[in-house]
This record gives sequence, C-alpha cells and structure tokens, in this order.
Amino acid sequence: MQKAIDLFYRVLEILLIVLMSGMAIMVFVNVVMRYAMNSGLTVSDELARYFFVWVTFIGAVVTFREHGHLGVETLVAVLGRKGRIVCMILSNLVIIGCSAIFFWGTWKQLPINWSMKAPVTGLSMGFVYGIGFFSGAGCVIIALERLVRLLTGRVTQEEIEAFAGENLTLEQMAERS
Repeated sequence: MQKAIDLFYRVLEILLIVLMSGMAIMVFVNVVMRYAMNSGLTVSDELARYFFVWVTFIGAVVTFREHGHLGVETLVAVLGRKGRIVCMILSNLVIIGCSAIFFWGTWKQLPINWSMKAPVTGLSMGFVYGIGFFSGAGCVIIALERLVRLLTGRVTQEEIEAFAGENLTLEQMAERS
C-alpha cells in the first residue's frame, strides 16, 4: 500500500514539474513574441494563471505530506514527547476542520464557477477552481491518517521530530533565516 501512496505522490511531483515548466515556457514565449514580433499569445497568459493556481494547491498537499508548512516550532521544541503529541493532535484537528470547510466551500461555489467561462479559452471556471476539491480532500485524508496513528500510538519518533523541526540539517535551518 505504501508503494502505491509513494507512487501517487511521485506522480503529483511530476505533474507539478510539468505545470511549472508549462508556465515558464508559455510566459517566456509570450515575452519573446511581444518584444520580437510585437504580438503575443493571449491564451498563454490565461493558461499560465490557471497552471499557477493548480501548482499552488497541488503543492500544498505535497508539502503538507512532507511536513513542509509553517509551524510554531519554537513552542513545540521545548515540550516533551507527550506535549508534542498533544500539539500534533490539536494541529491535525484544526487542519481537518479548515480543509473540510475549504472542500465544502468549493462544493457550494461549484455551480457558480461551472457556469462561468474563461474569457480567452472558454474553459469552465469549474475546472480551474475545482482544484479545491483535491486540496481540501487531500489535506483531510493526510491529517486523518496522522490523527489515527497518533491516537493509536503508532507515530514514530522521526515524525515527532519533524513536527518539532528537529530533523533539519544546518543548511536547511540557514535557508529559513
């Protein structure tokens, strides 16, 4: 099962690379065309914006899995194992609540977005903002899985250290400051 999960996240990382590359290529080609030929591709501006939205929300799920989001590590670092576990439980409960609200908001907004069309491509805006389903559901699933492992005592010391920011190398800590 873990291999399938790792493969899924590897596919997401490749998708992020493809979307970022597509954004960069479209913007670069458009800039060159504007300066060299005094024209441009209107579709590239629109698609680059949509790719950026998708990169942001897919990246949020991948980053959440890797414990890469901001945290108050200063507080958690001074706590013992039990205090850290309590903080992890509370953190995951808050994340589940916020992500569920985000998913529900996307659901409620979908009929409005689905009826709106993009000005250049004519795509339904539901395709653009529908990424909220993936992002909300992805974070809920990850947080629920972590919460179950926390409550059943199957959390590893490595995960607790990652939550407290103690797994970083000196180079990674220097990048943060």
